[in-house]
Formats: sequence, structure tokens, C-alpha cells
Amino acid sequence: QVQLVESGGGLVQAGGSLGLSCAASGRIFTRLHMAWFRQTPGTDREFVATVSRNGGTIHYADSVKGRFIISRDNAKNAVYLQMSSLKPEDTAVYYCAASLVGGQQDNWYDSWGQGTQVTVSS
Repeated sequence: QVQLVESGGGLVQAGGSLGLSCAASGRIFTRLHMAWFRQTPGTDREFVATVSRNGGTIHYADSVKGRFIISRDNAKNAVYLQMSSLKPEDTAVYYCAASLVGGQQDNWYDSWGQGTQVTVSS
């Protein structure tokens, strides 16, 4: 298991930008594929973006492609999500997740942060 702590959520107006950070500890970070998911009340967790162990492979959900950027810094054991052109429908709790195998399915991730709320006002 790895411990994950997100930060950077908040309230932003539509069209604005916000950056999320996730600090990892407890397992060799370079062995982990990292991802961001999000969830709104009453819905399933939704894949947002994933980055491979060395940062060389990145995938985004179609809903955020061109607006969000995922990145990682293996020297700092951290992963980031830079969000721009935010829309009210981006409002959700955003979770950082870690996996030894990667992918876009949340059940492939065995370590999760506590989540950080992002609210986009119209």
C-alpha cells in the first residue's frame, strides 16, 4: 500500500484554472502508475487521467482532453493535475490513485487518497 494525500481543491469560476497535487509515500513511487479519478454524489467514480511509471504514457478521459494535464515528478513522489477551462460539470471530489498495473478502471487501483473537492461555479 501507498499513502496518498491530495491538495489544491477549491472553488473556481467557470473558465478558470486550478491545480491539484498528490503526495505519495510508503512504496517505491517509480513502480506505480498514477491516476486521477473524480466522483459526484450518487454516481460511480469516473476516470480522469493516468500517467505511467516513467511519465511516458498518458491517457485522458474524452471529457477533459485538451483542458487537463497530468504530470508526475518522481524525484518528489508527486503527481499533479492541472485543470483549465473548467466547466460546472467538472465539479466533483477528485481522487488520486496508485496502481502497479495501471489502466483506466478504478478497480485496478489499490491505493487512494482521501479526495479533494473541486467546485466550478457558473
